[in-house]
Amino acid sequence: MSDPRTHAVALRQDGPDGLLVEWADGTRSRLSVRELRLACACASCVDEWTGEARLDPASVPPDVRPTRIRAVGRYGIQVEWSDGHTTGIYPYARLRALCDRAG
Repeated sequence: MSDPRTHAVALRQDGPDGLLVEWADGTRSRLSVRELRLACACASCVDEWTGEARLDPASVPPDVRPTRIRAVGRYGIQVEWSDGHTTGIYPYARLRALCDRAG
């Protein structure tokens, strides 16, 4: 099994603006879905060569939300967003880091 800190066992929407994640180590985390959208690291949102953010937070609606979340193998999730963005993949290790940072 992978590291229990970075192995999500359940994800679900928590109200209109939150995502609950249950981790294999027993931790439960809540993350703002808008913050998750703003943290997208795909090539459309972050320059692949420089690492510079391309996504202007002002271009993301305040009420953005996932319309679909699906597993990507055993290592992460892909989110389809209400603003039409669909290319971001969030590896569980990155998702856990975002959750831990959010407190």
